Amino acid sequence: MTRTDAQWRKQLTPEQYKVLRDKGTERAFTGALIQNKAKGVYKCAGCGQVLFRSVDKYDSGSGWPSFTRPADSVGVVKEADRSQGMVRVEVLCSGCGGHLGHVFDDGPASTGQRYCINSASLGFEPSE
Repeated sequence: MTRTDAQWRKQLTPEQYKVLRDKGTERAFTGALIQNKAKGVYKCAGCGQVLFRSVDKYDSGSGWPSFTRPADSVGVVKEADRSQGMVRVEVLCSGCGGHLGHVFDDGPASTGQRYCINSASLGFEPSE
């Protein structure tokens, strides 16, 4: 999905733009979806692509919504992130290239992974 910077700024809130397009991070424990326990799917706030499912969400205590795995193998892309003096694995939406967060190898035993995702990069669609 290709949009101009002006189109992204018109579509997204300032916080969503900061996270999705400028690779920012919302402050810990401030995201709208961190406490969400409803059943449904989490979609990219930029393009609407399904990224994560509520059955894979858990409370990691990190301050951001955390998931053990993406909804499918093609919804997210992982890239090396060497910013801020550290090496991490960045998670991006494969549909629009928006920054979602990072994945770490300290998750629960089911996968061993923790997808630490900014609420601002997500929308939530409850299941019926």
